[in-house]
Amino acid sequence: MTRDKQISNYAKGLLKVSLEDGQFSEERAAAVLQALEKNPPRNYASVLKEYLKLVQREVANSTAAVEHAGELSASALEAIKAKFTAHYGRPITVTASQNDDLIAGLRVRVGCDVYDSSVAGALKELEASLS
Repeated sequence: MTRDKQISNYAKGLLKVSLEDGQFSEERAAAVLQALEKNPPRNYASVLKEYLKLVQREVANSTAAVEHAGELSASALEAIKAKFTAHYGRPITVTASQNDDLIAGLRVRVGCDVYDSSVAGALKELEASLS
């Protein structure tokens, strides 16, 4: 087994320990980092980098980043949260940010998935189809 594969497997094990009921737990991650600090593994920096990538991916997969143009009500955010929680089959948290470049509509990103129902997105698709 190569060193990179060992580091990757070790980091995956650390991520599993950081999950509580299938959800990332900051408290467990803090405990993992404290344990690593007390007893650092070989290639400590590489393990931490790989663990960080896995944690970032896990958090991104559990967060719906909603970009909107104009105002967005709390009830709309709750509806988005409920829809994506049902769609992905796991609890999804929602973060909202205003993006006036969208002109109108929404863009939602959950992990690598992007759902775009904005005017800017439609114009970009139209432009691409005409090129």
